[in-house]
Amino acid sequence: MTLAAYPAELEHDATLKNGARVRVRPIRADDAPRLVSMYDRLSRHTAYQRFFTVMRRLPPDWATLLATVDYQRRLALVAEPADSGGHEIVAVARYEPTDDPHVAEVAFVVQDGWQELGLGTMLLGDLLRAASARGITRFRAWVLADNRRMLDLLTRFTDVRNRRLDSGVVELEFAARNPAQAPAS
Repeated sequence: MTLAAYPAELEHDATLKNGARVRVRPIRADDAPRLVSMYDRLSRHTAYQRFFTVMRRLPPDWATLLATVDYQRRLALVAEPADSGGHEIVAVARYEPTDDPHVAEVAFVVQDGWQELGLGTMLLGDLLRAASARGITRFRAWVLADNRRMLDLLTRFTDVRNRRLDSGVVELEFAARNPAQAPAS
């Protein structure tokens, strides 16, 4: 994989609904141990909704793979509390390539104590704008049918073009709306 330059332009600070400040930035390879630590802080329910399984621990080789992106076809954004000094990740939004070069798969996870604060909405907008800047405008997501928050988020802020339910998993195909309509950072 050829790495593009680290996209510092995607870094920004934000204030959440409860007044907490977070730093959003592209993931780096050295974030792998922080991904393992974040997984350890997820509830079983949240871990299951993200990975469709519950593991005792996020395998270090998975964390390495998830933290190693090319910033073009594979990109992940992380959110860290402004007061953590960059030592704690509380949310991750990512897109990955699919078998169709024009479609990317998206996935999100927000640590339980940071949910319902607008972080997922903000990361969705950031991720869609970053993807659009890289020529990616069509997306796919697999979401558990009982994950109402994620389904509602994608339905509210994207143009869902196709929805299929199979064995309790909803496959959504969607496009970003006009970038000006993407959730604001």
